[in-house]
Amino acid sequence: MAKLNDAEIAQALAALPGWSIKDAKLHREYRFPDFPHAMGFMMTAAPSIERANHHPEWFNVYNRVVVDLTTHDSGGITQKDCALAALLEGIAAKLA
Repeated sequence: MAKLNDAEIAQALAALPGWSIKDAKLHREYRFPDFPHAMGFMMTAAPSIERANHHPEWFNVYNRVVVDLTTHDSGGITQKDCALAALLEGIAAKLA
């Protein structure tokens, strides 16, 4: 998968509200009402993530889930990361 250039990343970010670039990765912090919602988000996303074989760098503290996306094999952000970000947005919207 080809690494996206700056213009392609900017275009992708325009379609991903709340996402930014941090440390050369797509970055987003989600806040949910409580711990069960945060864990529900992660567990709901897990099967789709596993099927895509494209795993996020993420961590959870109480009601927060921090996500960083990059395609290590490509050395940066690719369309896979943008697709995963969009998937996570859809899941988060249903749980908020």
